[in-house]
Amino acid sequence: MKTKTIGFVGLGLIGGSIAKAILKIYPNTRILATASRESTIETAFEEHLIDNNGLLKIHQFAQCDIIFLCSPVKINCDYLRKLKDVVKPECIITDVGSVKGDITAVARELNMTNQFIGGHPMTGSEMTGLAYSSALLLENAYYILTADSNMNKDTYDEFCSYIGSLGAIPIKLSPEEHDKATATVSHLPHLIAASLVNLVKDKDTELAICKTIAAGGFKDITRIASSSPTMWQHIFLSNRDAVLKLLGDYKKELEEFEQAISDSNEDEILKLWTKAKDYRDSLTIPDNTHTTIYELYCDIDDKAGTILGVLQLLNNADISVKNIGIIHNREFEPGVLRLEFYSDESMVKAQTILTHNNYYVRQRTM
Repeated sequence: MKTKTIGFVGLGLIGGSIAKAILKIYPNTRILATASRESTIETAFEEHLIDNNGLLKIHQFAQCDIIFLCSPVKINCDYLRKLKDVVKPECIITDVGSVKGDITAVARELNMTNQFIGGHPMTGSEMTGLAYSSALLLENAYYILTADSNMNKDTYDEFCSYIGSLGAIPIKLSPEEHDKATATVSHLPHLIAASLVNLVKDKDTELAICKTIAAGGFKDITRIASSSPTMWQHIFLSNRDAVLKLLGDYKKELEEFEQAISDSNEDEILKLWTKAKDYRDSLTIPDNTHTTIYELYCDIDDKAGTILGVLQLLNNADISVKNIGIIHNREFEPGVLRLEFYSDESMVKAQTILTHNNYYVRQRTM
């Protein structure tokens, strides 16, 4: 790919990670950026991540081939308006926001639908800011791309390929499909996590007993409540209708559990929980739609060096691990290490080696 000049409006966790991924793959890329804090730009310049030292004026983005809008949704919309009379006709403007309805409407209003491609990398962290960005954040992450129906197909495909070259897995959706899907699997869960944390805080004692004994389960399901309040303020206001519809549906789900418990209905409680367990267990089972998953589950002891020992065995056998995670909480059962590989051959080889070294290992059951 030819050398490009790429601009960033916002250089936090996502913007910084995309910029780092670009420089990792295309080191000759010229990157320009502005942010809400000048200190962010100064730090990025000192780290040789960007080419400008100081906040940019809007007209300075005129030289860009691609511009990533990496601010909260409403601010991205404002910048799209400001960029309309600045950018060259062939410049692609994209965003990384969690809602596509508002900004797509602005692109249509400005007659910029042949330049704007919505983007949403399905990755991140509860931590925010450039300091936590990483070139690896996009690796093997789904990256949703949306475009208006009149977007030039070749342009759309080229940008899709570019995102894929950064290590992400592009998925094309309409803006409407995107907002419904993300409201379901992202926006409502974040709302639930935040409300649950608030409930526990309000119910806790002066001695902070709940806070003291909160273990893996509570921390796992509420981790995302530590995300940026400002970002989620923008998301809930931008995707208001979809979130409210789902919130109503969720209340009905809670009422089903409430009724079953109130009636001491053993069969209904078991049915509701089994339904949830079966679907949750299926989330990492490949459906052949986008990619195949090769994974093992390895029981591990709760002692220093156990995880390192597993990884050392795989490293000695020259087996690359695609992803790793601990999926069980100690209060319920022994720790289990989830290991994902790049191929079936690697998975089978890893299972043989770990089993030979007295680890209890099993493949995912379909």
